[in-house]
Amino acid sequence: MKDECLICKAPLEYLETDTVMECAICHKKENSKTRCVNGHYVCSECHMRGLDSIVGLCMKETSKDPIAIVEKMMDMPFCHMHGPEHHVMVGAALLTAYKNAGGSIDLERALSEMMNRGRSVPGGACGFWGACGAGVSTGMFVSIITGSTPLAKEAFGLCHKMTAAALARIGEIGGPRCCKRDSFISILTAVDFVKEHFGIEMEKPVTVCRYSAKNNQCIRKRCPFSAADRPKKQRILLKNSASAIEFGEESYYTVFCSKKERKSYNMTKLELVNSVSAKAEITKAEAHKLVDAVLASINEGLASDGKVVIPGFGSFEVRNRTARVGRNPRTGEQIKIKAARVPAFKPGKAMKELVNKKKKK
Repeated sequence: MKDECLICKAPLEYLETDTVMECAICHKKENSKTRCVNGHYVCSECHMRGLDSIVGLCMKETSKDPIAIVEKMMDMPFCHMHGPEHHVMVGAALLTAYKNAGGSIDLERALSEMMNRGRSVPGGACGFWGACGAGVSTGMFVSIITGSTPLAKEAFGLCHKMTAAALARIGEIGGPRCCKRDSFISILTAVDFVKEHFGIEMEKPVTVCRYSAKNNQCIRKRCPFSAADRPKKQRILLKNSASAIEFGEESYYTVFCSKKERKSYNMTKLELVNSVSAKAEITKAEAHKLVDAVLASINEGLASDGKVVIPGFGSFEVRNRTARVGRNPRTGEQIKIKAARVPAFKPGKAMKELVNKKKKK
């Protein structure tokens, strides 16, 4: 059983009606519906202690990718698997990426406003209010960048449309709640919304969850970001798919591929980074550095020694190609091709067996 209660690590329980509870940390008494099975209650203020540290992170951040930004927040000590901190983090990540993508806002002031608004949405709002705090956070984000008020006209409408779009996507998946999944869904929905309505294009990565092992209620195959229990799963680019949850006109989806689709599939470097991140349970930034380091080491090995051998995987080597006569593909005219040293890859025995085994299946 994964940890849930911040005090004793026991599972949480949700009551149908409010009960007066005393915070096990600050001893404040207030009404709540959430506690662990052993009776421990932690108020939202104590649960989010340390959240202020995201302001410094955001002010230094240069990325246009709100998923990468929110994952950095998720790796910080204050952030738990589930909790109201996500109600602030989603909007803060979007504000930061929006600013870096060319949006005209005073980021420091915007983050301060996001902190105040997001903290007002309590934990459990997803189930008790019918409005996930991560989805509501996208509406707060649009409200802040448009300067909306209850008397605004166009901005007022955009805020509600944004919240509604995020909540609709979350509702399509269903429960139980997962603060990571719903944060990702909300952010990706907001990226498309902002591009359409404001002309600001934030980065939109292929997203693979690496938090499943920490979630007692992980929905696994129903999650659009899950990497679990799908040995034949690939991430492919689909257009206008009716069988997937859409995050824009052209988006990446998690699907079971047909043999034809698997045959034509090519993994990109970004997808490789995401795969390494999920398998090694490290951040995407760490995975990116790791992949870059491996590739750089292979290049250096080829440049200096002419060969890099990885037992079971294969060998990279430099081969000498002699000068020869070829033809210009456009004109058919003969041309002289100079001698050159070219890199090549020779697969190892284990790789050959794996490829042939999957081909037979």
